[in-house]
Amino acid sequence: MNDFLTIAMPKGRIFEEAVELLRKAGYKLPPEFDDSRKLILDVPEESLRFILAKPMDVATYVEHGVADVGIAGKDVLLEEERDVYELLDLKISACYLAVAGLPNTKMNDVAPRVATKYPNVAEAYFREQGEQVEIIKLNGSIELAPIIGLSDRIVDIVSTGRTMKENGLVEYERIVDVTSRLIVNPVSYRIKDGQIDELVRRLHNVVAVEEF
Repeated sequence: MNDFLTIAMPKGRIFEEAVELLRKAGYKLPPEFDDSRKLILDVPEESLRFILAKPMDVATYVEHGVADVGIAGKDVLLEEERDVYELLDLKISACYLAVAGLPNTKMNDVAPRVATKYPNVAEAYFREQGEQVEIIKLNGSIELAPIIGLSDRIVDIVSTGRTMKENGLVEYERIVDVTSRLIVNPVSYRIKDGQIDELVRRLHNVVAVEEF
């Protein structure tokens, strides 16, 4: 399997858009690839192996070398700060990180609290604003936190904004735009530079055309 290039991919929306991008780049991925429930998918004719993982885990797999390259959201890369190289902005799964909360409410002056699944990003952002806040780490249903009084604000990913609106929240500040990036393990980049450079070249050509 050493001649295979192993790619870690997040499940869900990013996976679907990344597969479409790879196909446009000329990689022949079988039709059943889209609907498979397997966590490891081999495409021998392209010398590719895919590992399907949770979005937050992709950079970890790449950093530790079980995957040569990976596709990860910029939000994950900012939060995790893994030892990987970022090779290409794939311009897919566009969204952004934002501060939100209940409308017409101020931050608590004494002990402001911010709920998020991005504690490092949130802490860095508020520190840059000169605000000292208590960060509350949550793994899901972040919008619930201000509604039940757990926090003054949340920091979360916004795609369409529909979930926030349906839960009565408003956006206060936009922190950073997010797209999916192609990342690589530093050692793999030296050992499999030919395969990786070819992948980057083919994906770059597709991204450049679609952006134009």
